[in-house]
Amino acid sequence: MHRETDILVGLSVGTTKVTVIVAGRDPRYQDSVQVIGVGCSPSRGISKGVIVNLNEATESVLNAVRDAENIVGQKLSSAVVAFNSLEVNSVMTEGMVALGGREPSRVEIPDLERVIEAAQSRLSLSKNTLSVHTIPVRYFLDDRSVDEPLNMTGMRLEMALQTVSVPKTYVQNVITCVEDARIHVEGLVIKPLASSLGALTNEEMRIGIVSLSIGGGSTGLVLYQAGRPFKIQSFPIGGDHITNDLAGVLRISLKKAEELKKRLFTEDEETLRREGIDVGLALDVICARVEELFEDHVREALREYKPQLFPGGVVLSGGVARTPGIAEMLSDILKMPARIANPGELYSMPPGREDPSYVSAAGLLRYLLYRRRYPHLFIEPPQTELLPLPRAGAREPAEIYRSPSSGPKWNMKNMLEKLKENLKDLF
Repeated sequence: MHRETDILVGLSVGTTKVTVIVAGRDPRYQDSVQVIGVGCSPSRGISKGVIVNLNEATESVLNAVRDAENIVGQKLSSAVVAFNSLEVNSVMTEGMVALGGREPSRVEIPDLERVIEAAQSRLSLSKNTLSVHTIPVRYFLDDRSVDEPLNMTGMRLEMALQTVSVPKTYVQNVITCVEDARIHVEGLVIKPLASSLGALTNEEMRIGIVSLSIGGGSTGLVLYQAGRPFKIQSFPIGGDHITNDLAGVLRISLKKAEELKKRLFTEDEETLRREGIDVGLALDVICARVEELFEDHVREALREYKPQLFPGGVVLSGGVARTPGIAEMLSDILKMPARIANPGELYSMPPGREDPSYVSAAGLLRYLLYRRRYPHLFIEPPQTELLPLPRAGAREPAEIYRSPSSGPKWNMKNMLEKLKENLKDLF
């Protein structure tokens, strides 16, 4: 059995299901993990990617956690949580600082802190908005692009910084939900980013690629260049909209429409027709909704970018990505190569968990590894921003927040200190 310190836990809160992924890590091999269990529970109290009934959503999280605990044979106490938001704002700002005086100077941690603060100073967020991710996208040293400026020598350091923000209310509801399930939220990841990390290879990120994750209630878009995400966006369209369309056009219940959506691609057409189902019409309904998503939303979002920026094409993930022919349709509309993601390409997944709907869960493991080894890649909000608010009738709060010494504090200063400790791994 792995020691608790060697356990990585990710919790993905989705419209269709809540997933808990647990992996063991050998401390001797920083990038090597073994998935030891994946728990799952149908989502309730979650609509279009956001929580609409806190008690039902909490029960869904509890069920998924229990499922994972039964598989791995031990209690889970904390997790990094992936969540959706109907509003995702991705803004790029730039900062510049001088290094020393008239002579060239080596870039040190205080210089990185100053240039990050300079870029952040150009951004104005409302009080009702939380910066979930602050991502350094590009560094320039004396007008030369560099991957990692630390310890390099120059006169002037510049950077481009992406800030991903969402409404605080969405975040707070997720935190309250998970904490009520007695799981400490040790970090938050916006689901489009988690899906991209579970779907893409390092080479694809480096050459330039588009990650498109289509879940039950929303679709996430992440654009990569030079190994880093420079744009994150979300559209309020997902698999549930297909279900609603089928129910409305065929005049059947939502439950039957959801069942039909799955049966259309797994059962013989003649069997469905004998049940009185207009298979042609049902397929037309699905095709129309997917085509609308690709043409009116995805293609529009990519219009300002040249296709040459993304030689890797598009990688599809999420439950809807299992729809036969969807990659070919996307490729035809965008005039770019497209493929379907498989979480098993990164980690060996348990039987039944290898399909594209578990990509975001696998991405959480990769995020945890990145955060431990390269904490400068994704700067998270201070832990004080993630405190759960008390509410009437809540389960006993997680003890983790009662002690200031429990859990890492992922703010900028500690991020830079940890970066300093890991220089040997970074270079």
